[in-house]
Amino acid sequence: MRYRSIGDVEVSAIGLGAMPLSIEGRPDRDRAIATIHAALDAGVTLIDTADSYHWHADEIGHNEELIAAALSVHSGSDAVLVATKGGRGRPGDGSWTVTGTPAHLKAACEGSLKRLGVDAIGLYQLHKPDENVPWAESVGAIKELADEGKIRLAGISNVSRTQILEAREILGGTLVSVQNEHAPAYLAHEPELALCTELGLAYLPWGPLRGIGAEFRAVAEERGVSPQRVCLAWLLAKSPSMIAIPGSTRPATIRDSAAAADLVLTDGELARLP
Repeated sequence: MRYRSIGDVEVSAIGLGAMPLSIEGRPDRDRAIATIHAALDAGVTLIDTADSYHWHADEIGHNEELIAAALSVHSGSDAVLVATKGGRGRPGDGSWTVTGTPAHLKAACEGSLKRLGVDAIGLYQLHKPDENVPWAESVGAIKELADEGKIRLAGISNVSRTQILEAREILGGTLVSVQNEHAPAYLAHEPELALCTELGLAYLPWGPLRGIGAEFRAVAEERGVSPQRVCLAWLLAKSPSMIAIPGSTRPATIRDSAAAADLVLTDGELARLP
């Protein structure tokens, strides 16, 4: 496993995106916990979650509680950075809502603290800008949580270059990460990746495996590995700020994804990929 930095914390270059363990089509609890344990055994030390990663309306925090339960019975849990988020909701009909008011974000953080069973959240991320709330107000609430010692590090998600720069002015060195969609099928956030690389902010691409095409499959066949592993290695090669967080619902798939940290693609192979 190779490692990269989120602020002053060293984490595995491949993390676990835990959302699929709690939303529609989720595995049973035993397999979900086995998947988290397989990630840890493979050297993964970053788990990404959110209070809104749940299926039914009455189970807010399902994913956070699942992660806390899995970590509580694994010897390697002390080395894990749990990155959670606040600011989105799920009414239970498959849709997503956005609420970025300071009051909501502070209450969401309190709920996450209780479910994760910690005094301070390692990395707390503002899940998405709320078009009905000034960005500075939402980010200001995150700063207050940091000042109160309820979160150690802060991140923002689904943001533009302008929003990154404004958040950095408000949060200073507490802002350590950006999480945007980034995948072979979605490269619109290349400017944000470039800015994160320049500023030394970790960049966590969500949905990283979407759109794996023939080029990836060809390289994978030549290397004798999965296309998914090639895709993750390709992402890591884009920037030293990149820390991929693929989702998984089975131990075998997260083991395969974790192995991407040790797959170094050649310049010739990278030239064949998007």
